Amino acid sequence: MQFLHKTLPENQSEIIPIKESPPPELVTFDVSGMKCAGCAKAVERQLMQHSGVISACVNLAVEVATVECQPGAVDADSLAKKLTDNGFPTQSRLGENQREAEAAAIERRRQEIRQQINQLSIALILIILSGLGHILGTKAPILSNIWFHWGLATLALLLPGRPIIVDGCRSLWRNAPNMNTLVALGAVTAYTASNAALLFPRMGWECFFDEPVMLLGFILLGKTLEQQARRRAASALQALIALQPATARLVDFKLPILDLDSQELPANSTSAVYNPQYIEIPADRVRVGEWLQVLPGEKFPVDGEVCEGKTTVDESMLTGESMPVLKQPGDTVAAGTINKSGAVVMRATRTGQETTVAQMVALVQAAQTRKAPIQHLADTVAGYFVYGVMAISVLTFLFWYFAGTHLWPSVLLGHGAMEMGHGAMNMGSQLPTIHYQSSLLLSLKLAIAVLVIACPCALGLATPTAILVGSGIGAERGLLIRGGDVLERVHQLDTVVFDKTGTLTTGNLTLTDYLPIFQNSELDLNSDINVGNKQDICSTMSAIDDISGNRQDASSTISTISTIDGVSGNKQDASFTMSAIDGVSGNKQDACSTIDSKLLQIAAAVERGACHPIAAAILRESQQQGLPLLPADDFYTEPGFGVSALVEGRRVFAGNAEWMSQQGVAVAAELLESCQGKTAVYVASGGVLLGVIGLKDTLRPDAKAAVDRLRGMGLRVMMLTGDTASAAAAAAQQLGLAAADVLAEVRPEGKARAIASLQAQGCKVAVVGDGINDAPALAQADVGIGLHCGTDVAVETAQIVLMRNALMDVVESIDLGRATFNKIRQNLFWAFAYNTLGIPVAAGLLLPATGILLSPAAAGAFMAFSSVSVVTNSLLLRRQFRA
Repeated sequence: MQFLHKTLPENQSEIIPIKESPPPELVTFDVSGMKCAGCAKAVERQLMQHSGVISACVNLAVEVATVECQPGAVDADSLAKKLTDNGFPTQSRLGENQREAEAAAIERRRQEIRQQINQLSIALILIILSGLGHILGTKAPILSNIWFHWGLATLALLLPGRPIIVDGCRSLWRNAPNMNTLVALGAVTAYTASNAALLFPRMGWECFFDEPVMLLGFILLGKTLEQQARRRAASALQALIALQPATARLVDFKLPILDLDSQELPANSTSAVYNPQYIEIPADRVRVGEWLQVLPGEKFPVDGEVCEGKTTVDESMLTGESMPVLKQPGDTVAAGTINKSGAVVMRATRTGQETTVAQMVALVQAAQTRKAPIQHLADTVAGYFVYGVMAISVLTFLFWYFAGTHLWPSVLLGHGAMEMGHGAMNMGSQLPTIHYQSSLLLSLKLAIAVLVIACPCALGLATPTAILVGSGIGAERGLLIRGGDVLERVHQLDTVVFDKTGTLTTGNLTLTDYLPIFQNSELDLNSDINVGNKQDICSTMSAIDDISGNRQDASSTISTISTIDGVSGNKQDASFTMSAIDGVSGNKQDACSTIDSKLLQIAAAVERGACHPIAAAILRESQQQGLPLLPADDFYTEPGFGVSALVEGRRVFAGNAEWMSQQGVAVAAELLESCQGKTAVYVASGGVLLGVIGLKDTLRPDAKAAVDRLRGMGLRVMMLTGDTASAAAAAAQQLGLAAADVLAEVRPEGKARAIASLQAQGCKVAVVGDGINDAPALAQADVGIGLHCGTDVAVETAQIVLMRNALMDVVESIDLGRATFNKIRQNLFWAFAYNTLGIPVAAGLLLPATGILLSPAAAGAFMAFSSVSVVTNSLLLRRQFRA
């Protein structure tokens, strides 16, 4: 089986350049007063008009605006004041006031919901009283009296409808009309026309005081249900915020003994309470390096390292993993996780906004403000929607008044059966059936219906509510998706490329073989060695069949040079593999073991300056054997090739065969063949190969299942690695990958080129990685997926971060992304379809042929239902991903 080599086209696609300019500053605002997509668009427009602002994104569902601006160019307070003065009360989230701002925003939303419930209660009472007048008729003269219904309509406008009317008028005055503007125009017009009919009965108009009552009632019902649904959608984020403890128990690290089992704590301790053993302080005041005591049942206040004690920790709120994890001294713990069993003392390593849970909250909040490109059309429409609806309403009135009623005079018959009329002006007048209505009144009703049936809210909530629910589900399961734009790209994926080492494999390499070699260009690898009077310690061994750890399989004679004079080119190697073996008494096995240890010791000294799983494995093996580290300095790393250092004053190189070739060290073909299926680290000095160390990595337990699931989803799965083709072949065989799906011996900078090459072929590529060398490929990919257990660089570059160290989460994240994007498309389709069909019906499109006429109240009910249905459809996503 042959694998693609690292040579890749240079010009098939453009590589993402590294930006040298300072990163833009991000400022987040809590913005209230937004009622629909038109309001959100108006806020965005006002933010973009401010100098220094690069981009602005407003989320209607969570009432948050994120501004990307030039560093130091924008004063957040002045920007917030500008929005507040324009009718959108705004507060910035900066520095120390962020937690207080979030708490204030939550409390403000609760108050708004309580206020809406109170207004809805009043409106429902008015609707019931209005309905009883129609149902009971002459049986209840007071309830059917026209003046009684006038009073109900007046109360509806003055009490529950007053905030809507006031906000609608203000928005219209500020040249930013919104949904409340449409509702206010409809309700006030209906009330005014009914008053005209009541005061001037000779006009022959019928009164419809019940229309504004029912219209406002349905609108308030819809807004209340919508707010409740939005709060449920944001519940996952609120749960994340609630994970952050308020206090921490600071202990004195100088105490010789810490009583970890002490339960003598005050019942009602506060931050001011002092105990000789500890002091309680606010969690955000903890500094790195301080020691904290955490008792069973408490949350860890910051990220840190366990110093004393042993316990189990519930990390389900961060990773979704329900089983508690054992924590011992040296293990890391995360803020917000729960100490389950034992008291421990921890040392703080990350505090404040640097903790894992704080970064998760920030990432989820950022994700909820990033829009999917599919929403751009909705935003464009929303910017002109209200103006368009008002124009259509005016055209509807003009058409029916001047033409429609003349073309189809029958539409004036039979539509007054449920309308209020008046036969007299006294208090006892009833609500008789009217069979004729004026063309003016019919035209006015149709114009009002157009105003109130239009639903800009559905357009504004279609995308953010789906992202809100999807990102919340992901946060609960340890899948952090950075925004709606990522969801859209996830939906388009057709190829998933995995890094091998540390991603598909555990990354915990184990040493399987040592092969010390004394080789130069003048020596035959398979011949006996006889150099002067050198003492032969390990006499001639058989040729290399493969490196299996069996001493009998070594490929050449290993000799030690004790005192060498006149042997050109070989003296310098005496201090490494050929020296200081005392007490040799003919025991070949002990001598070879000594040479093995010396080779490992040299390799460990060089690899100490590298940050790579191979280096970690060699250092770990050296420590397990109790070998002292040789002094080394002047470390140098060549990514994708190897490392070098000065060890005991001599330059030593450790790396792959190509690294050896670059240093002028020849590696025999037999030796290369013997390393098939393993990662070989060659060690050389002074142009001479000192030996080779064989390492092997194991696949993650869920690697095969994850690859099979991704294939079952119709995705092409590939493996990208800088490892040798033989090592890649061994892993690919276990995973069932074809030769064409493996890219081996690819350097870090070549990985981005490899992804660009796939993209140039029309592939939509996701890259899964965990290391620094994966960062260029993660950035180049359409979707980068980083394992949180990996490096910070990989996590920062990735668009999806997996909090758990599980490859099956790659499958779940793609599945969640696809499902969430499908919800976005469903919501947008419904929002556009509703308005596209609803407005013409309200304008009387079906009236001539079918006699169907939507009253303003019915149109208001449809409008309320439209907003609620969009939010409810987003919430149904939770049913699909129930644990």
